Amino acid sequence: MKLQQLRYIWEIAQHELNVSATADSLYTSQPGISKQVRLLEDELGVPIFARNGKHLTEVTAAGQEIVAIAGEILGRVQDIKHIAQEHRDNKVGSLAIATTHTQARYALPPVVKNFMQRYPGIKLHINQGTPMQISELASRGLVDMAIATEALELFENLVMLPCYRWNRCILVPRGHPLTRLERIELQDLAEYPIVTYTFGFTGRSQLDQAFDKAGLHPQLALTAVDADVIKTYVRLELGVGILAKMAYDPVVDVDLVPLDASHLFGASTTKIGLRRDMFIRGFIYQFIETFAPHLTRDLIDQAMETREKRELDALFKNVELPVH
Repeated sequence: MKLQQLRYIWEIAQHELNVSATADSLYTSQPGISKQVRLLEDELGVPIFARNGKHLTEVTAAGQEIVAIAGEILGRVQDIKHIAQEHRDNKVGSLAIATTHTQARYALPPVVKNFMQRYPGIKLHINQGTPMQISELASRGLVDMAIATEALELFENLVMLPCYRWNRCILVPRGHPLTRLERIELQDLAEYPIVTYTFGFTGRSQLDQAFDKAGLHPQLALTAVDADVIKTYVRLELGVGILAKMAYDPVVDVDLVPLDASHLFGASTTKIGLRRDMFIRGFIYQFIETFAPHLTRDLIDQAMETREKRELDALFKNVELPVH
């Protein structure tokens, strides 16, 4: 059994059994991968994949368990490399972060600047995507951490560290009728087309829950994954914007008016997702603490030792999160 064979079966499973796509991602040949998979199956004496001719059709019952363990082994191999690098030089290496546009554009810049000044030898990679995409990248060990509000809880091998709480604001052009109201209610919002995040992005679920609970069905004029796109269409007066309060820039967005919506929608919590049992290098601890000062090395270590959600919730029960 070779490590390369384990990587092949793991990557095939992640590429929806498409051997050609797997070969492209690994910069190798399709026949070479197929041959190594066959050799591994012959050695183990059980099929990992079911086939229809030359095509893989599904992962067998035995294969599901084997692929899962292969993923764990590959993750630990990466940890071995990180441990060695940490002892050679703890200020050299790379840090890969997967996050959403809102975090990358509005929450991370000062943290990244501070980190890069302190660790000039670290190569920083920021990958943007949907909450589901970035959570999956962290779960598979393809990035060191995921930073998001949605979807992290769907992956059991991720430990979620709460960073800060935030709410939304209503964004309208100057002179809009909503600016004349002392207190905006959901019914007031429902009278206008709404421009907001695509479902699954940046706390969108809280918005949907609030309208559903009130029995209201607002008209969604446009949805987008990018807060700047939302603001563009609010400027075109295509609808009332609802977006993260942190996405309003009083310098750049002087033509728009932010209206308080904290009483309308429940607050959301942005979290960092780390792969359970991963080796955390020193500079990763530092990055996390810079982003969320309450997440000290000791608290992170305690969180990584938890195995159930209730344990993690109990650990952070009395931790007061900052509000953005």
